[in-house]
Amino acid sequence: MDSKNAQSEQPPRAGRSEPFPSGRLTFLSPNPLPTGLPPVDHGHAVGEVNNSYLDFGAGATSVFGWQSTLGIPFFCFLLGAFFFPFVVFLGGFTFGNGWEDALWGWRVTFDFAFWIAVWGGLFGFFMLSLPRWQAYAKLKNVVPTRFNRQRREVCFVPEGQKEPIFIPWEELVAWVTEAQGVTEYGVQRQYGFGIGFYHPDTGEKYTLEFETYGQPQAISTWEAIRAYMEYEVHTLKEIQDPLELQGPDDPPWEGVHVFHNARKRLHEEYREGKRGVLYLTGWYLYHLMTFWTLPNRLVEWEVRKIKRMSRKTMPKAMVEWSESIPEDQWVAPTEELKHQSKRVLELKKSNPQTPITQIFAQVTEESGASASMTA
Repeated sequence: MDSKNAQSEQPPRAGRSEPFPSGRLTFLSPNPLPTGLPPVDHGHAVGEVNNSYLDFGAGATSVFGWQSTLGIPFFCFLLGAFFFPFVVFLGGFTFGNGWEDALWGWRVTFDFAFWIAVWGGLFGFFMLSLPRWQAYAKLKNVVPTRFNRQRREVCFVPEGQKEPIFIPWEELVAWVTEAQGVTEYGVQRQYGFGIGFYHPDTGEKYTLEFETYGQPQAISTWEAIRAYMEYEVHTLKEIQDPLELQGPDDPPWEGVHVFHNARKRLHEEYREGKRGVLYLTGWYLYHLMTFWTLPNRLVEWEVRKIKRMSRKTMPKAMVEWSESIPEDQWVAPTEELKHQSKRVLELKKSNPQTPITQIFAQVTEESGASASMTA
């Protein structure tokens, strides 16, 4: 996605949609309005969450990411080392001279295919792991963006800089992008979520963007941040556990406890008749192919690693700013935001099928007209 082309030439306003050469950019803020979508961090970009702040941009990967990294190369290894020789064995038995040709074909194919499968699996594991290690290398010098709901501010530390920049929450700009391009495989569509601001002293523009699976997922990620800042959600579990596989006392990441909770629920549903034998068997085969609890243990290791790196790189001013303050000093939302948020909810309730960005545009236009009349 070409972020240079996906920049607005007009002042940002919630609901405004602007085309760029390969797609379209739609603003969700300034003035963070409720979207009506579930507050879910699909990409696991959110890291630590507590009563004072939320970290964005340094979260651990999901267990599915590790399952893919381990399971896909292992499946390819089994396919090459055992399945293909077995096919040759069946072919020799069916079209050859019985067991003798079948065993000979299996032995020759196995001797040839086994090491190809071993090195191919290792190469696949390396290629799937490479982006993760590259991300770790970047995290050594990157400080996550921190949202402080008590102060209603956002703290950025741009890459390569040491001094944090503090931006009022209601002035933060957020957007979703939709882009498409033509490749040898056909037309491909990409979606992304971004936040940005202008430096209060220099006026320089800073942006942070990442890809998502689709526009609803991008908006849900923003809703997770907005809901936290507006005291609608309070824990990481609420925005990263849509399947409710974490108990009340479990840590808020997909560790080994999630595996055990999922297996316990599976057996309960099997006893109640909600799941059949095929589903039960498939669940066990899938987790055997993905190395049982190893992906969950790797997630736990990753969480500890990311936390250590974040603590080392965090500026002192950001640490002090992150400390909790007395409740009587908490900053309240502006009256304008309260009014616009209430209006958004009213319009969404009366017109549930209307796109939320269209409702945003209507509300900001009404607010602009009202401000002009007042002036």
